[in-house]
Amino acid sequence: MTESSHTNTKCLIMGSGPAGMSAALYAARANLEPIVLTGMNLGGQVANTADVDNYPGFPEGIQGPELVDLFQAQAERFGAEFVFDNASAVDFSERPFKVSSYSGDYQAESLILATGASVRHLGVPGEEEFTGRGVSYCGTCDGHFFQEKDLIVVGGGDSALEEGIFLTRYANSVTIVHRRDELRGGVYLENKARENPKISFMWDTIVTEIHGDKSVHAVTLQDTKTGEEKEHPIDGVFIFIGHIPNTSLFEGVLDMDERGYLVVDSHMHTNVPGVYAAGEVADPHFQQIVTSAGMGCAAAMEAIDFLEE
Repeated sequence: MTESSHTNTKCLIMGSGPAGMSAALYAARANLEPIVLTGMNLGGQVANTADVDNYPGFPEGIQGPELVDLFQAQAERFGAEFVFDNASAVDFSERPFKVSSYSGDYQAESLILATGASVRHLGVPGEEEFTGRGVSYCGTCDGHFFQEKDLIVVGGGDSALEEGIFLTRYANSVTIVHRRDELRGGVYLENKARENPKISFMWDTIVTEIHGDKSVHAVTLQDTKTGEEKEHPIDGVFIFIGHIPNTSLFEGVLDMDERGYLVVDSHMHTNVPGVYAAGEVADPHFQQIVTSAGMGCAAAMEAIDFLEE
């Protein structure tokens, strides 16, 4: 990880999750000497994941941070340069494209946007106040603070199930609270959760308020069918209700869908020639490590062709 030795590059990659890392590898192997602006979280969401069991090539699974280290080392082996920095402004009106960051300005002949997505918040009273004091968005980061505690996990998708299962390593009990009456996650994770004696489910229920003093001690739960509310004592609230794409920098510049995801064609092209997008910033559907890595590969291959032309 370096401060960038130069500000002009054939290929600038914004983001260092699986999409950005994969793009860096392919661009570097093509001698583009890509610069990767890592953002504030090297490795993206994978860096906060404990057990990665569904990335090909690791039959026993691998820890998320370890996978990130391997991704980075492989890209650096071929000449990719990683800069711990965050973009603050972009100008795609002409080539070379201009990207401003907190430590300087970059000019790039091609751009690959792999800025990923951020966790979605509940937006209820007490959530912000008790973040870090009983409210969390990362089980692998904070689980060890909740030894023998009773926890609520809000959500019904793969992330909620995966993190809920992980939290049972520490917690006395984990209650998965879901606004619907059936889960949205994969069958494997659902079966694994249902078989875990520490996990129970609360259906057709939402959290409307989080209560505490120095830390969380209760939540208000509402039945989505009857509207009835009740206070429920709890030691911690883990929230996994989806993600918001990190696209605010590109508003008014690049085409987006109604949810804010960048619109790309099957070759990862945005509406600006020479600008490509890959990973969760442009993927509202699959959102897997392997699909993000594949999109990053495709984006880099298209950037290579673009520069050769």
